[in-house]
Amino acid sequence: MGCNCCATEKPDVYVPQAATIVRTEQMTELERFFEIRLDSGQPLGHGPGQFVEVSLPGVGEAPISVSSSADNNGTFDLVVRNVGRLTGIMHGMADGAKLGIRGPFGTTFPCDEAMKGKDVVFICGGIGLVPVRSAIQHVLNRRADYGDVTILYGTKTPADRLFVDELSAWAARDDVNYMETVDRADAQWQGNVGVITTLIPKVAMDPQNTIVIVCGPPVMYKFVLVELIGQNVPTGNVYVSLERHMKCGVGKCGHCQINGLYTCIDGPVFKYSDVADVQEAI
Repeated sequence: MGCNCCATEKPDVYVPQAATIVRTEQMTELERFFEIRLDSGQPLGHGPGQFVEVSLPGVGEAPISVSSSADNNGTFDLVVRNVGRLTGIMHGMADGAKLGIRGPFGTTFPCDEAMKGKDVVFICGGIGLVPVRSAIQHVLNRRADYGDVTILYGTKTPADRLFVDELSAWAARDDVNYMETVDRADAQWQGNVGVITTLIPKVAMDPQNTIVIVCGPPVMYKFVLVELIGQNVPTGNVYVSLERHMKCGVGKCGHCQINGLYTCIDGPVFKYSDVADVQEAI
């Protein structure tokens, strides 16, 4: 009988793993980028769209979306908005600082199931780009596995744009249809002005052969979904990433419950047809 003593054990979902900040930089006034490596040397093992619980001893814990694909060289990316005590302290941390990581948790975008062989449209509003970037990277790293790829990105102002260099790289690709818009332009902005729904009619979609990924502020979903339904995209072809306060990450505390669904384990990625009738889900 073989020995299992050297087999890699999965980490306890309730116990944070020690991790180190490899690189950090300010992206906008409120958002800061972190590249993280687990001190164990093991990859995080996440899928596109999942999240982790980030902790600081004596401070607390918060759910943060993973913003990179698993193709990174043993590291993963987070983008943290400064909205509270823990996130405020994180914004003051430098390269080499330590923190705790639980996870990854939650469902994933169906990059290797429903999306393969299909046209893909990513619709991201504001910091909704953060979790969706993990799926965009996954798809672009395997570009031949997919049909047409479209990325739509909208922010309130040009100063709110994230991953600016990456946006330019996507726009320069011949195999990606990239469009973006801002609600309010500044003197330097030369692009589209208006809400993100103004971009959707510019996309030539084959509704039955298109998978749409949507993530953004709650107010955005209603209008984007109405536009997609008007374009005859089946609700089963639309995936949404929903935000709730996912305190435990494992379906025990109930903080993220939506009428019987737990965002931390049933989501955060949902097929829209599965939550369209759930009150307050969208």
